[in-house]
Formats: sequence, structure tokens, C-alpha cells
Amino acid sequence: MIASALAGCVVGPNHTPPEMPLPGKFAEGGAKNIGDVATVQWWTAFRDKQLDSLVARGIDQNLDVLQAMERINAASGNVTVAGAGSLPSLVVGASQTVSGQMGSRRNQVGAENTSAGDANISWLLDLFGQYRRSKESALASLDSAYATADVARLAFLQDLANSYIDARFFQERLALSKDNLRSRQETYELTQFQLEAGAASRLDVVQAEGLVQQTQAEIPTLEINFRVAAHHIATLLGLPAPALLSELQKGAAQPIYRAGIISGIPADLIRNRPDIRRAERDLAAATANIGVAQSQLYPTIALSGSISPSWVNPAGGKGGGLTTWSFGPTLTLPIFDGGRLRANVDIARSDAKTAYLAWKQTVLKAVEEVENALSAVRRDAQTVEALRANVKTTEESLELSTASYKDGASSLLDVLDAQRNVSLADASLAAAIQQMAKDYVSLNVAIGGGYAAAGVKAGAAGTSAGAAAPVSKS
Repeated sequence: MIASALAGCVVGPNHTPPEMPLPGKFAEGGAKNIGDVATVQWWTAFRDKQLDSLVARGIDQNLDVLQAMERINAASGNVTVAGAGSLPSLVVGASQTVSGQMGSRRNQVGAENTSAGDANISWLLDLFGQYRRSKESALASLDSAYATADVARLAFLQDLANSYIDARFFQERLALSKDNLRSRQETYELTQFQLEAGAASRLDVVQAEGLVQQTQAEIPTLEINFRVAAHHIATLLGLPAPALLSELQKGAAQPIYRAGIISGIPADLIRNRPDIRRAERDLAAATANIGVAQSQLYPTIALSGSISPSWVNPAGGKGGGLTTWSFGPTLTLPIFDGGRLRANVDIARSDAKTAYLAWKQTVLKAVEEVENALSAVRRDAQTVEALRANVKTTEESLELSTASYKDGASSLLDVLDAQRNVSLADASLAAAIQQMAKDYVSLNVAIGGGYAAAGVKAGAAGTSAGAAAPVSKS
């Protein structure tokens, strides 16, 4: 009865899920709960089979993800180590020794054989929960390791999608630059023809030639940027840098998402964002460590015993055996330690407070990221539509100015200005489409979507991984 009562004594605070006030909805979002979005394959909204293939090939081959998975194995081992201290330990040994004497002063003839064995058992009674708190901390750290792997998957998805969007953007810019180069080359040849006919000046020819050279100078930089993006995609998939270059060089249209905009409510982030779950599990581990530090202020009792049988067989004599044994408790009581143990408690409390503040900061940052992404996504389409209209206007202006120049009603400068305007409009439209796609990626990553879409179960370890913390709404 006394042992049972002592076994139930655990010092230190119990962890409770943290709370903080959050608004009922995002500023530009709805008030509808979106549930679990961990398995939502949001990148399929781009309807790009190659992007889908890259995600499927890389989600479990990315080296950052694989490193995070190995940390799960280490954290699992730490759970065993943490719990082992409260269990009885048994160490068994054996020895065989042959001894004798040499020299003129020896008093023993022949060798003596000694066989011995020993068994030592010890059990530290976990009266105040030191090892139980240690295991609790280790389990929370294991949950945190699972969440860290989910964070790595989410970061991989964002990096891969953005790199693919960049690659297609630079391909689009390359195509536009080559079209512009052909158009400006035609203008340059037309100007040379008119110079020979006396209808243009040498200045006109030089200006047209300069625009051709300017366009030629853009192309190598765009090719470099495309290759950099392609190389990074290969690295994300755990492949040598040039492995996917030929595959991506086949080209495709810039990704444009074709799906609705979802954001859920701020409370959804507590469940869906793996970085928030990781911060909460880190807080749980830090809270358990307070109990570990406090338990060291109290006495410890260890039960230990040993048995050591031995057999001695001297040469020419009669052998004999001897068995020694011992058993008894050992009491250890800390009295004077210079304040070290109490300082450890203060340190553990401070670490837990820091972990709570880190959790709170993570939640607020997550809300900020969703708000920013929502603001961008809801306005990107307006920018793209306006720039599409601008492209049509500048193209019409180029056609009119070119026709007018051929008729001698306007100068070459009007044509060159119109060509520059078309080039700028095309580049601005491509950049806006690129940004619209990236903002869609940012929104889905900000709400914590897609990291378990490959069938990987998220937060499967420990006692409370993946559990949503209660959040009060203001």
C-alpha cells in the first residue's frame, strides 16, 4: 500500500494545451471551418501533369524530409532511454583466472584455477516521478520530431512548386524575347532598306540595331535563370543537378491555378499547421522537464543486491567454493549543493515559458502568413486581367505605328517605342502570372495543406500528436 502511494507521486506541473484569443475569421476570408487539409493535393489545381509527377517523385526522396525522418528514429530511441531508468537492471558477469608463482622464493607449485561469477541487480524507486516525467518529455519530443518531418514536407512542396513556376516563367520570357528579337530584326532590316531608298537616316538604323542588340543580351540571362531553377528542382528530388534539365526543356505554359480560394478560420491553423503542432509538443516536453528538475530536490531510494559465487581449484590440492551476496536499500538525500538543483528548476521553468512564447509567436506568424496570402490571391487576378488588356493595347499600337512608319507618316522612334512597350507589357504579364501562381502556393502552404497527401500519416507518435489545442475566439 505504501509503495503504491509513493509510486503515484509525481512532482511538477502537468501539461495543458495552451490557449490564446484568435479572431473568428480572417480579414478577407470566410467563417467556414475547412477541417483537415493535410491530404489536399492543392497543386493539382494547376492541371500540370509534370508538376504532379515531380511532387509524387520527390515527396519521400527529398533529403531534408529523409533527414527529418531519421530524427524520428533517434527520438524514438530516446523514449526507451528515458523510461529505462525506472526499470530494474540486471548485470551478469563471469571470469576464469589461472594464476601461479615463479622464481626461487615461490611457495606454491603449479597453477591455480579460479572460476567466478557475479550478478548485480538494482532498482531505483521512482518515488517522485523523475523517470516518468523524463519519458513524458521524450514522448513529447518524439511527437515534435514527427511534426518536424511534416514541416519539412510542407517546405519541400512550397520550394518545388515555386521553383517549377520560376522555370516556366523564364521559359515564357525566353519565348517572348525570341519573338521580340525577330520583330526587331525585321524592323532593323526595314530601316536599312529605307536608308538605301533615302527614306530613313543613319540614326534610325543605329537605333533599330541597338534595340536588336539589347534583346540579344537578354536571352543568355534568361537561359541561365531557367537552368538554375531546373537544377534546383533536381536537387529537391535528390538527383544530380542536370538530371531533369532535358525533361523540363520540353516546355509548357505558365502554371495558372483553376480552383477556388479556401482559407478556413484562424482556429483551423492550430490543427493543420505542423509548425504549430511542433511548438506545442516542444512546450509539452519543456513542461515535463520541470518535473524532472523538481524530482531531483527529493530523496531517492535504490534497491540493490549482488551474488558472487566462485570456485578455486589449486594444483595438487583440494578445490573449494565461496559464494558472497548482499542486498539492501540505499537512500540518497541532497542537502548542500550550492543552489544547483533549485537553479535547475528555475532554468526548466524559464525554458517552458520560452517554449510557450515560441508557440504563441508561431500561431501569430501563421495567421499573418494566411492574411498576407489571402490579400495577394484576391487581387492577383485583377492585376493579370489589366495586364492582358495592356498587352492587347500595346500590340495594336505597334501595328498602327509600324504601318504609319511604312507610309512615311511617322518616325522610326514611334515604332521603337511601341516595340519597347510591347516587350514591357509582355514581361509584366508573365511576371504577374508567376506571382499569382506563387501566391496561390503560399496560401495553401500557410493553411498547412498537402504535406500528408502522399499517404504519410502525420503526427502518429506519442500520446497527443496532432491533437488540436483549444483556442478561445475573440
